Amino acid sequence: MSYLIHFTGMHYLAEIKIKDTSGQMSTLERSSGDLSNRLIKPDISLLFTKLNKYLSGEHIQAYVVGGFVRDALLDRETADIDIAVAGDSLRIASNVASAFGGKYVLLDKVNRIGRVILADREATEAGRQWEIDFSSFSGSIEQDLAQRDFTIDAMAIELGRLAAGGPDTQIRDPFGGLNDLRQGVIRVVSQTALPSDPVRLLRGVRLAYELGFSLDGEAEALIRHYSSLVSEVAGERVREELLRLLAIPQAEGLLFHLDKLGLLTSIIPELAREKGVEQPKEHFWNVFDHSLMTVAAVDFLLRRGSWEYANAEVLAAIPWSGALGEHFNHEVSSGSTRRVMLKAAALLHDLAKPQTKTIEANGRVRFLGHAKQGAVITAGILERLRFTSREKKLVATMVEYHLRPTQMSQNELPSPRAIYRYFRDTAEAGIDILFLSLADHLATRGPHLKLANWREHTRLVDYVLAKRFEEQSLPQSPKLISGHDLIKAFSFKPGPKIGELLEAVREAQAAGELSTREEALAYVSQRLKVKDERYDQKK
Repeated sequence: MSYLIHFTGMHYLAEIKIKDTSGQMSTLERSSGDLSNRLIKPDISLLFTKLNKYLSGEHIQAYVVGGFVRDALLDRETADIDIAVAGDSLRIASNVASAFGGKYVLLDKVNRIGRVILADREATEAGRQWEIDFSSFSGSIEQDLAQRDFTIDAMAIELGRLAAGGPDTQIRDPFGGLNDLRQGVIRVVSQTALPSDPVRLLRGVRLAYELGFSLDGEAEALIRHYSSLVSEVAGERVREELLRLLAIPQAEGLLFHLDKLGLLTSIIPELAREKGVEQPKEHFWNVFDHSLMTVAAVDFLLRRGSWEYANAEVLAAIPWSGALGEHFNHEVSSGSTRRVMLKAAALLHDLAKPQTKTIEANGRVRFLGHAKQGAVITAGILERLRFTSREKKLVATMVEYHLRPTQMSQNELPSPRAIYRYFRDTAEAGIDILFLSLADHLATRGPHLKLANWREHTRLVDYVLAKRFEEQSLPQSPKLISGHDLIKAFSFKPGPKIGELLEAVREAQAAGELSTREEALAYVSQRLKVKDERYDQKK
Protein backbone atom coordinates (compact mmCIF):
# COMPACT_ATOMS: atom_id res chain seq x y z
CA MET A 1 0.00 0.00 0.00
CA SER A 2 1.24 3.50 -0.79
CA TYR A 3 0.42 6.68 1.10
CA LEU A 4 0.85 10.36 0.45
CA ILE A 5 2.21 12.37 3.34
CA HIS A 6 0.81 15.90 3.11
CA PHE A 7 3.12 18.54 4.58
CA THR A 8 1.35 21.70 5.73
CA GLY A 9 4.53 23.64 6.36
CA MET A 10 7.70 23.53 8.40
CA HIS A 11 6.03 24.23 11.74
CA TYR A 12 5.37 21.60 14.39
CA LEU A 13 2.07 19.71 14.27
CA ALA A 14 0.41 17.35 16.71
CA GLU A 15 -0.23 14.71 14.09
CA ILE A 16 0.53 13.57 10.56
CA LYS A 17 -2.31 13.21 8.08
CA ILE A 18 -1.89 10.21 5.80
CA LYS A 19 -3.98 9.52 2.69
CA ASP A 20 -3.96 6.15 0.98
CA THR A 21 -4.67 5.69 -2.71
CA SER A 22 -8.42 5.40 -2.08
CA GLY A 23 -8.46 8.86 -0.54
CA GLN A 24 -9.29 7.69 3.00
CA MET A 25 -7.57 9.71 5.74
CA SER A 26 -5.88 8.26 8.82
CA THR A 27 -3.79 9.81 11.58
CA LEU A 28 -0.47 8.86 13.15
CA GLU A 29 -0.44 10.47 16.59
CA ARG A 30 2.81 12.13 17.57
CA SER A 31 4.08 14.17 20.45
CA SER A 32 5.29 16.92 18.13
CA GLY A 33 6.73 17.56 14.71
CA ASP A 34 5.83 16.50 11.20
CA LEU A 35 7.74 14.31 8.79
CA SER A 36 8.86 17.30 6.77
CA ASN A 37 10.32 18.96 9.83
CA ARG A 38 12.15 15.79 10.80
CA LEU A 39 13.54 14.88 7.39
CA ILE A 40 14.10 18.24 5.75
CA LYS A 41 16.25 19.85 8.41
CA PRO A 42 19.13 21.73 6.80
CA ASP A 43 21.89 19.21 7.43
CA ILE A 44 19.74 16.22 6.42
CA SER A 45 18.33 18.06 3.42
CA LEU A 46 21.83 18.91 2.20
CA LEU A 47 23.01 15.33 2.68
CA PHE A 48 20.01 13.84 0.85
CA THR A 49 20.32 16.40 -1.95
CA LYS A 50 23.98 15.55 -2.52
CA LEU A 51 23.38 11.80 -2.31
CA ASN A 52 20.49 12.05 -4.76
CA LYS A 53 22.53 14.18 -7.17
CA TYR A 54 25.37 11.67 -7.11
CA LEU A 55 23.21 8.52 -7.38
CA SER A 56 20.86 9.93 -10.03
CA GLY A 57 23.93 11.02 -11.98
CA GLU A 58 24.99 7.39 -11.96
CA HIS A 59 21.43 6.38 -12.98
CA ILE A 60 20.94 4.51 -9.71
CA GLN A 61 17.43 4.28 -8.28
CA ALA A 62 17.47 4.71 -4.49
CA TYR A 63 15.04 4.66 -1.58
CA VAL A 64 15.43 5.72 2.03
CA VAL A 65 14.11 2.72 3.94
CA GLY A 66 13.74 1.18 7.36
CA GLY A 67 14.80 2.76 10.60
CA PHE A 68 15.29 6.30 9.36
CA VAL A 69 11.71 6.52 8.11
CA ARG A 70 10.42 4.90 11.31
CA ASP A 71 12.38 7.22 13.59
CA ALA A 72 11.34 10.29 11.62
CA LEU A 73 7.69 9.33 12.05
CA LEU A 74 8.30 8.85 15.78
CA ASP A 75 10.18 12.15 16.05
CA ARG A 76 13.34 10.37 17.19
CA GLU A 77 16.82 11.69 16.47
CA THR A 78 18.95 9.33 14.43
CA ALA A 79 22.22 9.49 12.54
CA ASP A 80 21.70 6.08 10.89
CA ILE A 81 20.35 6.02 7.34
CA ASP A 82 19.43 2.92 5.34
CA ILE A 83 19.35 3.26 1.56
CA ALA A 84 18.20 0.53 -0.81
CA VAL A 85 19.73 0.83 -4.28
CA ALA A 86 18.98 -0.88 -7.59
CA GLY A 87 22.50 -2.13 -8.20
CA ASP A 88 25.60 -3.54 -6.51
CA SER A 89 25.29 -2.04 -3.03
CA LEU A 90 28.88 -2.80 -2.00
CA ARG A 91 30.35 -1.15 -5.09
CA ILE A 92 27.98 1.79 -4.79
CA ALA A 93 28.76 2.28 -1.09
CA SER A 94 32.49 2.18 -1.80
CA ASN A 95 32.11 4.74 -4.57
CA VAL A 96 29.95 7.02 -2.40
CA ALA A 97 32.57 6.90 0.36
CA SER A 98 35.24 7.95 -2.13
CA ALA A 99 33.12 10.69 -3.68
CA PHE A 100 32.11 12.16 -0.31
CA GLY A 101 35.44 11.76 1.47
CA GLY A 102 33.98 9.20 3.87
CA LYS A 103 35.00 5.81 5.19
CA TYR A 104 33.74 2.56 3.67
CA VAL A 105 33.07 -0.47 5.89
CA LEU A 106 32.05 -3.90 4.60
CA LEU A 107 29.32 -4.59 7.12
CA ASP A 108 27.88 -7.86 5.80
CA LYS A 109 29.30 -9.63 2.74
CA VAL A 110 26.62 -12.34 2.69
CA ASN A 111 23.69 -9.91 2.76
CA ARG A 112 25.58 -7.34 0.68
CA ILE A 113 25.45 -4.46 3.15
CA GLY A 114 28.08 -1.74 2.90
CA ARG A 115 28.39 1.16 5.32
CA VAL A 116 29.59 4.67 4.57
CA ILE A 117 30.64 6.80 7.54
CA LEU A 118 30.50 10.50 6.78
CA ALA A 119 31.84 13.17 9.08
CA ASP A 120 32.61 15.74 6.41
CA ARG A 121 31.47 19.21 7.51
CA GLU A 122 30.86 20.24 3.91
CA ALA A 123 28.73 17.18 3.25
CA THR A 124 26.62 17.51 6.36
CA GLU A 125 26.77 21.27 7.03
CA ALA A 126 26.47 20.75 10.80
CA GLY A 127 29.54 18.52 10.89
CA ARG A 128 27.74 15.57 12.53
CA GLN A 129 28.65 12.01 11.68
CA TRP A 130 26.31 9.89 9.60
CA GLU A 131 26.31 6.13 9.10
CA ILE A 132 24.69 5.23 5.79
CA ASP A 133 24.05 1.54 5.15
CA PHE A 134 23.56 0.57 1.49
CA SER A 135 21.72 -2.61 0.49
CA SER A 136 20.64 -3.87 -2.92
CA PHE A 137 17.17 -4.54 -4.27
CA SER A 138 15.99 -6.00 -7.55
CA GLY A 139 12.53 -5.79 -8.98
CA SER A 140 10.23 -3.36 -7.15
CA ILE A 141 10.84 -1.63 -3.84
CA GLU A 142 7.79 -3.45 -2.48
CA GLN A 143 9.54 -6.76 -3.20
CA ASP A 144 12.53 -5.48 -1.25
CA LEU A 145 10.38 -4.40 1.69
CA ALA A 146 8.86 -7.89 1.74
CA GLN A 147 12.33 -9.24 2.60
CA ARG A 148 12.76 -6.93 5.62
CA ASP A 149 12.37 -7.81 9.25
CA PHE A 150 9.61 -5.89 11.02
CA THR A 151 6.67 -3.98 9.61
CA ILE A 152 7.77 -0.71 11.22
CA ASP A 153 11.03 -1.05 9.29
CA ALA A 154 9.36 -2.05 6.02
CA MET A 155 8.54 1.46 4.80
CA ALA A 156 10.32 3.45 2.12
CA ILE A 157 10.51 6.91 0.54
CA GLU A 158 12.10 7.55 -2.84
CA LEU A 159 15.33 9.47 -2.27
CA GLY A 160 14.65 11.90 -5.14
CA ARG A 161 11.22 12.88 -3.77
CA LEU A 162 12.68 13.29 -0.30
CA ALA A 163 15.53 15.47 -1.56
CA ALA A 164 13.11 17.60 -3.58
CA GLY A 165 11.06 18.30 -0.43
CA GLY A 166 7.80 18.82 -2.26
CA PRO A 167 4.41 19.22 -0.54
CA ASP A 168 3.47 15.58 -1.16
CA THR A 169 5.96 12.83 -0.43
CA GLN A 170 4.91 9.25 -1.09
CA ILE A 171 5.62 6.67 1.59
CA ARG A 172 5.52 3.01 0.61
CA ASP A 173 4.00 0.94 3.42
CA PRO A 174 2.81 -2.43 2.06
CA PHE A 175 2.73 -4.26 5.42
CA GLY A 176 0.98 -1.87 7.78
CA GLY A 177 4.01 -0.43 9.51
CA LEU A 178 2.29 2.87 10.20
CA ASN A 179 -0.54 1.12 12.00
CA ASP A 180 1.94 -0.89 14.09
CA LEU A 181 3.66 2.37 15.03
CA ARG A 182 0.31 3.61 16.30
CA GLN A 183 -0.23 0.40 18.26
CA GLY A 184 3.31 0.22 19.62
CA VAL A 185 3.84 -3.32 18.32
CA ILE A 186 6.87 -5.12 16.87
CA ARG A 187 5.51 -7.49 14.22
CA VAL A 188 7.44 -9.56 11.67
CA VAL A 189 6.90 -9.02 7.96
CA SER A 190 6.94 -12.78 7.37
CA GLN A 191 7.82 -16.02 9.17
CA THR A 192 11.04 -16.28 7.15
CA ALA A 193 12.20 -12.76 8.05
CA LEU A 194 14.16 -13.76 11.16
CA PRO A 195 15.99 -16.94 10.06
CA SER A 196 16.99 -15.27 6.79
CA ASP A 197 19.15 -12.82 8.77
CA PRO A 198 19.45 -13.92 12.44
CA VAL A 199 20.81 -10.60 13.72
CA ARG A 200 17.18 -9.52 13.43
CA LEU A 201 16.44 -11.68 16.47
CA LEU A 202 18.44 -9.26 18.57
CA ARG A 203 17.19 -6.22 16.72
CA GLY A 204 13.56 -7.06 17.43
CA VAL A 205 14.11 -7.18 21.19
CA ARG A 206 16.27 -4.08 21.09
CA LEU A 207 13.65 -2.09 19.17
CA ALA A 208 10.95 -3.13 21.64
CA TYR A 209 12.94 -1.78 24.58
CA GLU A 210 14.28 1.31 22.79
CA LEU A 211 10.82 2.37 21.63
CA GLY A 212 8.82 1.14 24.59
CA PHE A 213 6.92 -1.21 22.26
CA SER A 214 5.93 -4.84 22.78
CA LEU A 215 6.74 -7.90 20.73
CA ASP A 216 3.59 -9.49 19.38
CA GLY A 217 3.02 -13.16 20.15
CA GLU A 218 4.23 -14.46 16.79
CA ALA A 219 7.41 -12.38 16.88
CA GLU A 220 8.26 -13.55 20.40
CA ALA A 221 7.63 -17.20 19.51
CA LEU A 222 9.75 -16.95 16.37
CA ILE A 223 12.62 -15.30 18.23
CA ARG A 224 12.61 -18.02 20.86
CA HIS A 225 12.44 -20.74 18.19
CA TYR A 226 15.36 -19.39 16.15
CA SER A 227 17.48 -17.99 19.01
CA SER A 228 20.36 -20.42 18.45
CA LEU A 229 20.97 -18.92 14.99
CA VAL A 230 22.47 -15.81 16.58
CA SER A 231 25.68 -17.77 17.10
CA GLU A 232 26.09 -17.85 13.31
CA VAL A 233 25.98 -14.05 12.89
CA ALA A 234 29.19 -12.18 12.09
CA GLY A 235 30.84 -10.90 15.26
CA GLU A 236 30.87 -7.29 14.04
CA ARG A 237 27.08 -7.25 13.71
CA VAL A 238 26.52 -8.91 17.08
CA ARG A 239 28.85 -6.34 18.68
CA GLU A 240 26.82 -3.51 17.21
CA GLU A 241 23.52 -4.90 18.51
CA LEU A 242 24.96 -5.79 21.90
CA LEU A 243 26.32 -2.28 22.37
CA ARG A 244 22.93 -0.79 21.53
CA LEU A 245 21.20 -3.22 23.89
CA LEU A 246 23.55 -2.30 26.74
CA ALA A 247 23.04 1.40 26.01
CA ILE A 248 19.37 1.08 26.98
CA PRO A 249 18.86 2.28 30.59
CA GLN A 250 17.41 -0.02 33.25
CA ALA A 251 18.75 -3.02 31.40
CA GLU A 252 18.18 -5.88 33.85
CA GLY A 253 14.63 -6.49 32.59
CA LEU A 254 15.98 -6.55 29.05
CA LEU A 255 18.78 -8.99 29.92
CA PHE A 256 16.44 -11.38 31.71
CA HIS A 257 14.10 -11.18 28.71
CA LEU A 258 17.00 -11.94 26.34
CA ASP A 259 17.81 -14.96 28.49
CA LYS A 260 14.18 -16.12 28.51
CA LEU A 261 14.21 -15.98 24.72
CA GLY A 262 17.48 -17.96 24.59
CA LEU A 263 19.42 -15.09 23.03
CA LEU A 264 21.78 -14.08 25.82
CA THR A 265 23.56 -17.41 26.08
CA SER A 266 23.53 -17.77 22.30
CA ILE A 267 25.57 -14.57 22.11
CA ILE A 268 27.76 -15.44 25.11
CA PRO A 269 27.61 -19.21 25.78
CA GLU A 270 30.08 -18.80 28.64
CA LEU A 271 27.31 -17.20 30.73
CA ALA A 272 25.33 -20.45 30.74
CA ARG A 273 27.87 -22.01 33.13
CA GLU A 274 26.93 -19.43 35.76
CA LYS A 275 23.33 -20.58 36.00
CA GLY A 276 22.47 -22.23 39.29
CA VAL A 277 25.96 -21.72 40.74
CA GLU A 278 25.30 -20.85 44.37
CA GLN A 279 27.43 -18.37 46.29
CA PRO A 280 28.33 -17.72 49.95
CA LYS A 281 25.56 -16.62 52.29
CA GLU A 282 26.54 -12.97 51.83
CA HIS A 283 25.14 -13.18 48.29
CA PHE A 284 21.42 -12.84 47.67
CA TRP A 285 21.57 -14.20 44.08
CA ASN A 286 23.35 -17.05 42.34
CA VAL A 287 26.22 -16.17 40.00
CA PHE A 288 24.14 -15.73 36.86
CA ASP A 289 21.40 -13.60 38.39
CA HIS A 290 24.03 -11.63 40.32
CA SER A 291 25.80 -10.78 37.06
CA LEU A 292 22.62 -9.45 35.45
CA MET A 293 21.71 -7.50 38.58
CA THR A 294 25.19 -5.96 38.62
CA VAL A 295 24.40 -4.45 35.23
CA ALA A 296 21.21 -2.95 36.71
CA ALA A 297 23.21 -1.60 39.64
CA VAL A 298 25.57 0.19 37.22
CA ASP A 299 22.61 2.01 35.68
CA PHE A 300 21.49 3.04 39.17
CA LEU A 301 24.93 4.29 40.16
CA LEU A 302 25.28 6.29 36.94
CA ARG A 303 21.86 7.92 37.36
CA ARG A 304 20.36 5.94 34.49
CA GLY A 305 17.92 3.75 36.38
CA SER A 306 16.44 2.81 39.71
CA TRP A 307 17.40 0.15 42.25
CA GLU A 308 14.51 -1.60 43.93
CA TYR A 309 16.37 -2.09 47.19
CA ALA A 310 17.74 1.46 47.60
CA ASN A 311 16.45 4.31 49.72
CA ALA A 312 17.45 7.97 49.84
CA GLU A 313 20.39 7.23 52.16
CA VAL A 314 21.81 4.63 49.79
CA LEU A 315 21.60 7.05 46.87
CA ALA A 316 22.98 9.99 48.83
CA ALA A 317 26.14 8.07 49.72
CA ILE A 318 27.12 7.48 46.08
CA PRO A 319 29.88 9.81 44.80
CA TRP A 320 28.73 11.82 41.78
CA SER A 321 29.70 14.95 39.89
CA GLY A 322 29.51 16.53 36.48
CA ALA A 323 33.07 15.36 35.83
CA LEU A 324 32.04 11.75 36.48
CA GLY A 325 29.06 12.14 34.18
CA GLU A 326 31.36 13.35 31.41
CA HIS A 327 33.78 10.51 32.12
CA PHE A 328 31.16 7.81 31.62
CA ASN A 329 29.69 9.49 28.53
CA HIS A 330 33.11 9.60 26.89
CA GLU A 331 33.40 7.59 23.68
CA VAL A 332 35.69 4.58 23.80
CA SER A 333 35.32 3.43 20.19
CA SER A 334 32.72 3.86 17.48
CA GLY A 335 29.37 2.99 19.07
CA SER A 336 30.64 2.53 22.61
CA THR A 337 31.02 4.73 25.68
CA ARG A 338 32.61 4.14 29.06
CA ARG A 339 29.13 3.66 30.54
CA VAL A 340 28.33 0.87 28.08
CA MET A 341 31.74 -0.72 28.57
CA LEU A 342 31.23 -0.66 32.34
CA LYS A 343 27.91 -2.48 31.87
CA ALA A 344 29.67 -5.05 29.68
CA ALA A 345 32.24 -5.60 32.43
CA ALA A 346 29.42 -5.93 34.99
CA LEU A 347 27.81 -8.65 32.89
CA LEU A 348 31.08 -10.57 32.46
CA HIS A 349 32.93 -9.92 35.74
CA ASP A 350 32.21 -13.30 37.37
CA LEU A 351 32.54 -15.58 34.34
CA ALA A 352 35.26 -17.69 35.94
CA LYS A 353 33.43 -18.34 39.20
CA PRO A 354 31.99 -21.73 38.11
CA GLN A 355 35.40 -23.14 37.25
CA THR A 356 37.17 -21.72 40.31
CA LYS A 357 34.54 -22.62 42.90
CA THR A 358 35.80 -24.64 45.88
CA ILE A 359 34.15 -25.65 49.15
CA GLU A 360 36.48 -25.94 52.13
CA ALA A 361 36.14 -28.44 54.96
CA ASN A 362 34.34 -25.90 57.12
CA GLY A 363 31.80 -25.29 54.33
CA ARG A 364 33.26 -21.97 53.18
CA VAL A 365 32.73 -21.32 49.47
CA ARG A 366 35.59 -19.62 47.64
CA PHE A 367 36.35 -18.52 44.07
CA LEU A 368 40.11 -18.03 44.23
CA GLY A 369 41.60 -16.50 41.09
CA HIS A 370 38.26 -15.95 39.38
CA ALA A 371 38.97 -12.29 38.57
CA LYS A 372 42.21 -12.99 36.71
CA GLN A 373 40.84 -16.04 34.90
CA GLY A 374 37.66 -14.13 34.11
CA ALA A 375 39.70 -11.41 32.41
CA VAL A 376 41.18 -13.99 30.05
CA ILE A 377 37.75 -15.40 29.22
CA THR A 378 36.37 -11.90 28.74
CA ALA A 379 39.13 -10.95 26.31
CA GLY A 380 38.36 -14.07 24.28
CA ILE A 381 34.64 -13.26 24.10
CA LEU A 382 35.26 -9.68 23.02
CA GLU A 383 37.76 -10.84 20.42
CA ARG A 384 35.18 -13.29 19.05
CA LEU A 385 32.58 -10.51 18.86
CA ARG A 386 35.08 -8.22 17.12
CA PHE A 387 35.26 -5.54 19.80
CA THR A 388 38.10 -3.10 19.25
CA SER A 389 41.45 -3.54 20.97
CA ARG A 390 40.76 -0.59 23.27
CA GLU A 391 37.33 -1.93 24.25
CA LYS A 392 38.77 -5.38 24.88
CA LYS A 393 41.62 -4.06 27.06
CA LEU A 394 39.34 -1.73 29.03
CA VAL A 395 36.72 -4.37 29.87
CA ALA A 396 39.26 -7.13 30.58
CA THR A 397 41.11 -4.79 32.95
CA MET A 398 37.87 -4.00 34.77
CA VAL A 399 37.15 -7.69 35.19
CA GLU A 400 40.68 -8.52 36.36
CA TYR A 401 40.77 -5.81 39.03
CA HIS A 402 37.12 -5.60 40.10
CA LEU A 403 38.03 -6.77 43.63
CA ARG A 404 40.99 -4.40 43.97
CA PRO A 405 39.24 -1.29 45.41
CA THR A 406 38.21 -3.04 48.63
CA GLN A 407 41.66 -4.61 48.91
CA MET A 408 43.47 -1.25 49.02
CA SER A 409 43.06 -0.89 52.76
CA GLN A 410 41.61 -2.56 55.81
CA ASN A 411 39.30 -0.49 58.04
CA GLU A 412 41.00 2.75 57.02
CA LEU A 413 41.43 4.96 53.98
CA PRO A 414 44.15 3.86 51.56
CA SER A 415 47.60 5.43 51.66
CA PRO A 416 48.98 7.58 48.82
CA ARG A 417 51.26 4.68 47.91
CA ALA A 418 48.27 2.28 47.68
CA ILE A 419 46.33 4.74 45.51
CA TYR A 420 49.34 5.23 43.24
CA ARG A 421 49.74 1.47 42.79
CA TYR A 422 46.03 1.09 42.10
CA PHE A 423 45.94 3.60 39.24
CA ARG A 424 49.30 2.38 37.95
CA ASP A 425 47.95 -1.16 37.61
CA THR A 426 44.44 -0.31 36.39
CA ALA A 427 45.55 2.46 34.00
CA GLU A 428 42.60 4.10 32.22
CA ALA A 429 40.09 1.71 33.84
CA GLY A 430 40.74 2.92 37.40
CA ILE A 431 37.68 5.15 37.83
CA ASP A 432 35.41 2.64 36.10
CA ILE A 433 36.54 -0.18 38.40
CA LEU A 434 35.63 1.87 41.46
CA PHE A 435 32.04 2.02 40.24
CA LEU A 436 32.08 -1.65 39.23
CA SER A 437 33.04 -2.49 42.81
CA LEU A 438 30.07 -0.46 44.08
CA ALA A 439 27.70 -2.17 41.63
CA ASP A 440 29.10 -5.55 42.69
CA HIS A 441 28.38 -4.62 46.32
CA LEU A 442 24.75 -3.72 45.61
CA ALA A 443 24.17 -6.85 43.54
CA THR A 444 25.78 -9.00 46.24
CA ARG A 445 23.61 -7.89 49.12
CA GLY A 446 20.40 -7.01 47.28
CA PRO A 447 17.61 -6.44 49.83
CA HIS A 448 20.01 -7.32 52.68
CA LEU A 449 22.29 -4.33 52.10
CA LYS A 450 23.81 -3.03 55.34
CA LEU A 451 23.88 0.74 55.26
CA ALA A 452 26.98 1.01 57.49
CA ASN A 453 29.01 -1.22 55.14
CA TRP A 454 27.69 0.65 52.12
CA ARG A 455 28.71 4.00 53.58
CA GLU A 456 32.18 2.65 54.32
CA HIS A 457 32.56 1.43 50.73
CA THR A 458 31.28 4.67 49.16
CA ARG A 459 33.53 6.69 51.49
CA LEU A 460 36.56 4.78 50.24
CA VAL A 461 35.55 5.31 46.60
CA ASP A 462 34.85 9.00 47.19
CA TYR A 463 38.27 9.43 48.83
CA VAL A 464 40.14 7.69 46.02
CA LEU A 465 38.25 9.68 43.39
CA ALA A 466 39.00 12.95 45.18
CA LYS A 467 42.70 12.13 45.32
CA ARG A 468 42.67 11.17 41.65
CA PHE A 469 40.94 14.38 40.51
CA GLU A 470 43.20 16.43 42.78
CA GLU A 471 46.28 14.84 41.25
CA GLN A 472 44.97 15.45 37.72
CA SER A 473 44.34 19.12 38.49
CA LEU A 474 47.95 19.70 39.60
CA PRO A 475 50.91 20.21 37.26
CA GLN A 476 52.65 16.93 36.51
CA SER A 477 55.47 16.27 38.97
CA PRO A 478 58.89 16.56 37.37
CA LYS A 479 60.89 13.39 36.88
CA LEU A 480 63.50 13.29 39.65
CA ILE A 481 66.02 11.00 37.97
CA SER A 482 66.46 9.17 34.67
CA GLY A 483 67.97 5.90 33.60
CA HIS A 484 71.09 7.80 32.53
CA ASP A 485 71.43 9.10 36.11
CA LEU A 486 71.35 5.54 37.46
CA ILE A 487 73.92 4.32 34.94
CA LYS A 488 76.24 7.17 35.82
CA ALA A 489 75.78 7.03 39.60
CA PHE A 490 75.83 3.24 40.09
CA SER A 491 77.70 1.98 37.00
CA PHE A 492 74.63 0.01 35.84
CA LYS A 493 74.36 -1.58 32.46
CA PRO A 494 71.10 -1.02 30.51
CA GLY A 495 68.46 -3.58 31.48
CA PRO A 496 65.15 -4.20 33.29
CA LYS A 497 66.73 -3.45 36.68
CA ILE A 498 66.86 0.27 35.76
CA GLY A 499 63.15 0.32 34.94
CA GLU A 500 62.29 -1.38 38.25
CA LEU A 501 64.28 1.20 40.22
CA LEU A 502 62.79 4.14 38.33
CA GLU A 503 59.29 2.83 39.06
CA ALA A 504 60.18 2.49 42.75
CA VAL A 505 61.30 6.14 42.72
CA ARG A 506 58.08 7.27 41.01
CA GLU A 507 56.03 5.39 43.60
CA ALA A 508 57.92 6.94 46.52
CA GLN A 509 57.58 10.36 44.88
CA ALA A 510 53.79 9.88 44.51
CA ALA A 511 53.62 8.92 48.19
CA GLY A 512 55.31 12.22 49.10
CA GLU A 513 58.49 10.57 50.34
CA LEU A 514 60.82 12.14 47.73
CA SER A 515 60.95 15.57 46.16
CA THR A 516 64.54 16.15 44.95
CA ARG A 517 67.12 14.44 42.76
CA GLU A 518 69.42 13.93 45.70
CA GLU A 519 66.69 12.25 47.74
CA ALA A 520 65.89 9.98 44.81
CA LEU A 521 69.51 8.86 44.40
CA ALA A 522 69.83 8.27 48.13
CA TYR A 523 66.60 6.24 48.04
CA VAL A 524 67.99 4.04 45.24
CA SER A 525 71.27 3.62 47.12
CA GLN A 526 69.40 2.50 50.23
CA ARG A 527 67.28 -0.01 48.24
CA LEU A 528 70.43 -1.48 46.69
CA LYS A 529 72.09 -1.73 50.09
CA VAL A 530 69.11 -3.52 51.63
CA LYS A 531 68.96 -5.87 48.68
CA ASP A 532 72.66 -6.71 48.99
CA GLU A 533 72.26 -7.36 52.74
CA ARG A 534 69.37 -9.76 52.08
CA TYR A 535 71.46 -11.57 49.47
CA ASP A 536 74.37 -11.93 51.93
CA GLN A 537 72.01 -13.32 54.61
CA LYS A 538 70.71 -15.98 52.21
CA LYS A 539 74.30 -17.03 51.45
